[in-house]
Amino acid sequence: MSETGLLPIKINETSRTPIYDQIESQVKTLIVSGKLPAGTALPSIRKLAASLSCSVITTRRAYQNLEQHGYIKTLQGKGTFVAEINVAEQDEQKQEAVAEALQEAARLGKNYQYTDEELMDWFRKILKEENESD
Repeated sequence: MSETGLLPIKINETSRTPIYDQIESQVKTLIVSGKLPAGTALPSIRKLAASLSCSVITTRRAYQNLEQHGYIKTLQGKGTFVAEINVAEQDEQKQEAVAEALQEAARLGKNYQYTDEELMDWFRKILKEENESD
């Protein structure tokens, strides 16, 4: 995995998820979580591609998808910036992302034949560890 100093993005080269999708997903999370507020300048496509050691085409595709969905905007001659997202939409995006992650975890746990109680115990343990690390 590599991480860029420009944005806290980690690329997993062994993942089945395409790199452009990994970039798009992580930038979207940074925006929706408020870690990248509206108006924040983003690195150029070339700079981001170089820092992630991936192609310009890959980063361009991620930026195009983000712009198409209203997360970023490109101003000719000025750069690419985080777009203004309304609070209701931001809350909905957060809930969707967390629900999706929990559904995937539940599916995986069930596939490995863990009980609901075992999965809940793990979740409580993980939450406790996260709270202690804050």
